[in-house]
Amino acid sequence: MGRGSIIGQSLMKMLKDRGGNFGMMTAVAAPLLLAAGGVSIDMANMLMTKNQLQDATDAAALAAASALVSEEQPSIAEAKEIARKFLKTQGGGTTTPDTPAGSGDGTPTDTQSSAPAWDDVNTLEVDITETPNGTKGKIFQVTVVNKRVIEFNAMTRLLGTDSIELEASSTAESATESKNALSMYLVLDRSGSMAWKTNTINTAKKSCPNYTEATWSKYPYLKATSPCYVTKIDALKTAVSDLLAQLLVANPDQIYVRTAAISYNSVQDAAGTLAWGTSGAATYVNALVATGGTASAGAFKTAYQKVIAETENTAHAAKNGQMPSKYIVFMTDGENNYANDDTVTKQWCDTAKANKVEIYSVAFMAPQRGQELLRYCASSASHYFEAEEVTDLVAAFQAIGERAAAVVSRLTK
Repeated sequence: MGRGSIIGQSLMKMLKDRGGNFGMMTAVAAPLLLAAGGVSIDMANMLMTKNQLQDATDAAALAAASALVSEEQPSIAEAKEIARKFLKTQGGGTTTPDTPAGSGDGTPTDTQSSAPAWDDVNTLEVDITETPNGTKGKIFQVTVVNKRVIEFNAMTRLLGTDSIELEASSTAESATESKNALSMYLVLDRSGSMAWKTNTINTAKKSCPNYTEATWSKYPYLKATSPCYVTKIDALKTAVSDLLAQLLVANPDQIYVRTAAISYNSVQDAAGTLAWGTSGAATYVNALVATGGTASAGAFKTAYQKVIAETENTAHAAKNGQMPSKYIVFMTDGENNYANDDTVTKQWCDTAKANKVEIYSVAFMAPQRGQELLRYCASSASHYFEAEEVTDLVAAFQAIGERAAAVVSRLTK
């Protein structure tokens, strides 16, 4: 029998003999079992630490971003220090300086250290970029990268690995107050019916000629009666004044808002010129006198062409560096004398909306056909207002003013 056969038979006998196998298997498996237990413990610790690390990193980025747009407005270096201190408070451990590359100020900072809450080390990187937001505003982007080394327990180390580095990152943005540019054109009805009385008493006058549809044929010779009622044209002037006042408050420097107005009766009047601020439009509206019939198509077309002109974009680009939002506020108290004016007005409304001009419309004590025209022209149902009283008209223009002012003075978060 050959030597190989003897060895083979001996090996087979040893394998078939179960005596002592349990001890052998235990000796082989024990380190693996211990390592598995250690991994389980370390995995739980890693998951908990990772969540804590991410929460602390998010908070640090938000703290720095918020500080940059606060009233104190710290420097880039100070904001980075805020992030470091915040993370140290929230996350424990030892922090090292953030890297200067891409940090915004290029100035390295001193190492901050504290006794670690447990046996790990944090490495923190803070990157802050600053970009212009219009002509005066600033946009800040704060990116925080937080790394922590987790030391494994002795059982896990049996697998040959002593530690692992966890990483969490977070980016937060903030901006100083951002003025958003707009150009607004008012298209206002000054037809004869706008001289008629409303139901609101004019407490500033004891008596006046209170024109109505029934007495309009006596214009301008109707006798004064008491009490005196507010006319629709005066109510319009009050309402427009409220809208323009809100725009002025939102844009006191008058470098983001351009306004103008055009009125119409049976023909369009001379168009106002879009100008910075609101004074030109206010002067135009306050000079309106109610006479004549109603034909809105020409005035609306002119307003659209003025507000959409490339010269508007150029003016804003030179003044505030922005592409302006475009608005038309369309108002009537009646209906066009000829149906063709409805058709042509709707065509220009369609063109304006297709070119991203936002249209608000206000029907003031208007008949059904006038309401239908303005409802059609409005950019949406929420852009259309019906007013039957002076207070309704003022409220409608106030709502338009509030929405426009909110757009102008939006604070970017």
